[in-house]
Amino acid sequence: MRGLATFWFRFRRNRAAVVGAAVLFVVVLAAIFGPWFYPVDPFDMVGRPYTVPLDQFPLGTDVAGRDILAGILHGARISLLIGLLASLAATIVGVTFGAIAGYYGGRIDDLLMRTTEFFLTIPSFVLAVVLVAIFQPSVTTVTVAIAVVSWPSVARLARGEFIAHRDREYVQGCRAIGMPDWEIILLQIMPNALPPVIVVASLMVATAILTESGLSFLGLSDPNLVSWGYMIGVARTALRTAWWMAAIPGLMIVITVLAINLIGEGLNDALNPKLRK
Repeated sequence: MRGLATFWFRFRRNRAAVVGAAVLFVVVLAAIFGPWFYPVDPFDMVGRPYTVPLDQFPLGTDVAGRDILAGILHGARISLLIGLLASLAATIVGVTFGAIAGYYGGRIDDLLMRTTEFFLTIPSFVLAVVLVAIFQPSVTTVTVAIAVVSWPSVARLARGEFIAHRDREYVQGCRAIGMPDWEIILLQIMPNALPPVIVVASLMVATAILTESGLSFLGLSDPNLVSWGYMIGVARTALRTAWWMAAIPGLMIVITVLAINLIGEGLNDALNPKLRK
């Protein structure tokens, strides 16, 4: 409890991070409870196409007469879900690769880092497009594709942290008393190496949301689900005549990504030992 209180004290000193957390909290609430309070199917044609906001519907209708507000609320679920799951998967894989490579070094380090560098040489968005195009577009394939292109940066960071800790006195003491390697990695080094990884993982959520939006804009998403990127892709044919169709979901992406980035800065201030003083 004391650790949480100390973390919150450091985090709240960054006012921008607190504002970002509040904004993200509102977005998450809208994603969870919004479809219940506004039970409109985002694929139903509920009115005349190209209806302007505040006429018959709060945010108007799109090119097919579908309610934009319903699409925003349902799309928030998909965009946030993919962003969180892809970031979580990428963090788990990246930390695993980085921890093993950084702790053992030698040939294991060379093998794992050459694999990591191979993925880093390929443009991430292009690789994601290829992976989703090869398999049938769905929430699962999009999430896996984003995780595949995101884990290498986490692996390099985790490796650097483990290299910095593996020869310290507390680790040598653990080896001297016969503690197994897996216990040293998970229980001793991992808690000290995780803070910078947590910061990067939080920022990765924003990148994952942007990547998912780009894939959806290109039509590489589940056609049975609505996301913010999908809504922008549908509205691209009406940018000159009905700009709000693309501007509203685009604004939601900007607000959410900005809030996550502000939270990431606050986490860095709270968890970075160099900034604690």
